[in-house]
Amino acid sequence: MKILNKIIYLGLAITLLNSCSKGYLDTAPTHATGPDVVFESVENAKLAINGLSRLMKRQYLGSQGFNGEGTIKLYYGEYAGENLSHPQATMTIPVNMEFFSNNQSTYGYFPWYYYYTIISNANAIIHQIDAVSGPQNEKEFIKAQALTFRAYSYMMLAQVYGDRWSSSNNGSTSAVVLRLEEGLNDLPLSTLADTYKVIYDDLDLALSLYTSSGLDRDTDRNYQVNKDVAHAIYARAALNKEDFANAEKYAKLARANYALMTNAEYKSGFSNPNREWIWSVYDNTDETIFFYAYGAYIGYNSTATVARTFPKSINKDLYDKIPASDIRKSMFFNPVGSGFTFNASTGRGSDAALAEVRRLYTDIPSNSHAYSYMQFKIKANVMPGTANINNFRASEMLLIEAEAKYKQSGSATDIQNLLIELNRTSGRDAEYTCTLTGVNLFNEIKKYRGIELWGEGFDFFDRKRWGDSIVRKSHAAGGNFLQVFAITINPTDNNGWKVVTPARETDYNSLID
Repeated sequence: MKILNKIIYLGLAITLLNSCSKGYLDTAPTHATGPDVVFESVENAKLAINGLSRLMKRQYLGSQGFNGEGTIKLYYGEYAGENLSHPQATMTIPVNMEFFSNNQSTYGYFPWYYYYTIISNANAIIHQIDAVSGPQNEKEFIKAQALTFRAYSYMMLAQVYGDRWSSSNNGSTSAVVLRLEEGLNDLPLSTLADTYKVIYDDLDLALSLYTSSGLDRDTDRNYQVNKDVAHAIYARAALNKEDFANAEKYAKLARANYALMTNAEYKSGFSNPNREWIWSVYDNTDETIFFYAYGAYIGYNSTATVARTFPKSINKDLYDKIPASDIRKSMFFNPVGSGFTFNASTGRGSDAALAEVRRLYTDIPSNSHAYSYMQFKIKANVMPGTANINNFRASEMLLIEAEAKYKQSGSATDIQNLLIELNRTSGRDAEYTCTLTGVNLFNEIKKYRGIELWGEGFDFFDRKRWGDSIVRKSHAAGGNFLQVFAITINPTDNNGWKVVTPARETDYNSLID
């Protein structure tokens, strides 16, 4: 089904993105359409909303590595963390956070470019949709969707370019440029507190408009945003802001209509929406970006060279924490006691190990490499890397609810029951029980965020929020990281884990020193 082939990129926003006075936004999406066409009808404005979805999956900056939301999840959420082991030694810049203080780095620039591209397009819709001819409730729904995209983009920018809340002096440190009008005028950096206020205000207005419109997305269009997505963004943003009452409130609302996936669904490859997915990035063969796609980088069955040669693995330390009775343990290749040979420095397996991996998962290419603890959780639907990408699902919301309850000194029994719901009631671990209290209960929440959400783009951002050091051990030291990645990174290192404002902003913006 060619869901996203009918899209419109906003010509006004694209013109601004091409402005010579704002060189940091110098690449326009294809198929740009002028604002006179976009805003001549509600139907065209709907296509512009689809365009916002499409911006989340395309090649950026002329590089194979930058593909939209998938890159944010993998490079920033996982590579820089502790739970995912990547055996490609040349990737020290993103894995070891070497770019965080380098305002010239493309790695530091990409999230800025990517999310402001979405924001610029969303702003045009927000400010022009009211004047479009058409049913009022449809215009309200479209405006709500554009506000939701803008709130999400600023939430992600705050995570990358802002301090962790606990290090921000109650949000008084600088974060990002709040561009809320059409155009790219020079503006100063706003504080983290002001950034979260914009996120909250956008979501409050969006939720009001979703309600007054009486509309919702079609059931088969999980890539579209709706009230549930706004609730989920609110929950994650509030957790980041340490606003735990709202984090708990909105996490409950976000997951109310989404049951936890079955074991069969959990093992099906995390490449298609199911009853637990709240919001996703759409992908299919009609719109594939081939070797640029997220699935071509992480899919265990991908035919792409980077996936075949450098399959992603779970950190051995985290793997060892997964109970034997847990179905999630079976989604990684355990070399212990297997009788196969693995390189003592890299973890790469012998030909016999690859044969065993291919016996377990027949869709793995014959010219792939096997590694100890390699993942079988995330796959591609069609080669080399076509796969839908999950943005929010009910399990994350349940874990947010648990963490928020704990931070509010909530009932230990209630928190224990949430973990039991995630693990035993869902069927993921039929033997799971929880009687922990105090800090041990909080550590249990952390552990299951790592296990449940592995590979989905949370690890670095979680550790940044908590202020926890990243500790990676080499194969020689009993872990499974290459020696070049086997380092400890403390929260005060690498610019306090806050990416510096890119030079492509500061060079053109006279209001930023």
